Amino acid sequence: MTASRTSIPMKSKSKLQNAVVYLRVSSKDQEREGYSIPAQRKLLNDYALLNGFHVLQEFEDVETAKDTGRTHFGEMIDFMKTQTAPCRVILAEKTDRLYRNLRDWVTIDDLKLDVHLVKENEIISPDSRSSAKFMHGIRVLMAKNFIDNLSEEVKKGMLQKAREGYWPSYAPVGYMNGKSESGKKVIVPDPERAPIITMLFEAYSRGDLSLTALTKLARKLGLTHKNSGNPLARSAIHSMLQNRIYYGDFEWDGVVYTGKHEPLISRLLWQKVQDALGTRLGKNTKLVKHEFAFSGLLSCGHCGCSMVGEIKKGKYIYYHCTGFRGKCGEPYTHESTLDEQFGKLLQCLEFDAEVLEHMRENIRELGKDKNEQQKRVLDRLRDESDSIMKKLDSMYDDKLGGVISLEMFQDRAKKYRRRLDEITAEIEEHEGTDVSDFEETIELMELVRNAHSMYLRRSGSEKRRLVQNVLSNCSWKGGVLFAEFRQPYSIIADTNSTYRRRKVAGEPRESLFQMWYARQDSNL
Repeated sequence: MTASRTSIPMKSKSKLQNAVVYLRVSSKDQEREGYSIPAQRKLLNDYALLNGFHVLQEFEDVETAKDTGRTHFGEMIDFMKTQTAPCRVILAEKTDRLYRNLRDWVTIDDLKLDVHLVKENEIISPDSRSSAKFMHGIRVLMAKNFIDNLSEEVKKGMLQKAREGYWPSYAPVGYMNGKSESGKKVIVPDPERAPIITMLFEAYSRGDLSLTALTKLARKLGLTHKNSGNPLARSAIHSMLQNRIYYGDFEWDGVVYTGKHEPLISRLLWQKVQDALGTRLGKNTKLVKHEFAFSGLLSCGHCGCSMVGEIKKGKYIYYHCTGFRGKCGEPYTHESTLDEQFGKLLQCLEFDAEVLEHMRENIRELGKDKNEQQKRVLDRLRDESDSIMKKLDSMYDDKLGGVISLEMFQDRAKKYRRRLDEITAEIEEHEGTDVSDFEETIELMELVRNAHSMYLRRSGSEKRRLVQNVLSNCSWKGGVLFAEFRQPYSIIADTNSTYRRRKVAGEPRESLFQMWYARQDSNL
């Protein structure tokens, strides 16, 4: 369902269509290496020139896109909302350069813009066919999946480091990040702050100082945060006194590990401090707050207030309207009722196994066609390059033999070498174009298809995260759950609904499968 790029004839300057260019690299290192942003800029500006676009402004981000809120991405969105000149086009290199999370896609989709993804030869607009929008949504899901996988790998690495006895994150106050003799990243005592930490533990262990008094002492001794230089607040001092890392152990992801770093205090001193804390604050007095699975996800359909959880008779969980806008007639609802209805909504994403198999065959064929098309382009460019090199060799022989003059040789050679430079750039561009791993698309579709079964196996907090990722604008009214699917889940749910309706009506299988197929579309 990818779209072939449509070349637009060159227009006069007065008729050029306005556009903005978005550039992004995913790390400061890439920016310093100096190749990614310039390559994107040249590609997109050449595309604009070829296809009749006048670039009003460029927006450039050099940071991760895991979270929304990228500085210049936000500025671009504001620009598209408020600028006076008519501009409804964004030019970007490819999907994961423009947005790598679902919220960014929804933001751009809501603005009804035309998005040109140059390296993917795709144009997505409000008038694009549903098939193109569907596959575009899958690519956004793939980009998000890449970020999630990257995050998982980072977490695995940090966990492995913790198991080896090394603190895997930024050094806490009193320590500095450094390297061991073997080159391993470790934490080492901060020569300025470590002695102060030791003095504070010793002072509090005597039992005659309050946390407020200890905080004042820390300020008097000059204890500050390393980066900001600000004094530590009372809450930070409290957390510091409870941190095992100062006697040699540390806690990571709920597990205590024996550290290999140099301790600042003894285990005995740390235990004395814990006893002092328990005496002053009162042991076992902290109330455990229950984590309700659906609190914060729902609003009341009658008045718009939030629906919150409450435990009845010590074990039954009910949800009710907060009533902040006055008494509300919505009755209490048992958590199991909400759980069941959320599950039914996720069933809308559960499509037939035979649909998945037909999509697998079709998408693999599309991937094969794309690979072959790219190979043909590269073969043509290399053949042209070889032909030019032969002409240069022949011209050189003609020059040596006096058949052509030196001036004629230099003039023609200059033109040939200019074309060789263009061919080299085109080859590099095509070789650098990622041919999508279409198997990943199938894996993601299978994951979405199993959303309901995954939901049934999850705990309360995990169900909450799944619902937050898939649904939005959830409300409860009169015993009925109302919600909207986020993009691209809404496309899958709508397609599946149409598929089921037409299947019941007895429509032929091949016709039914057409709505799911990934097909080439050059009319976008």
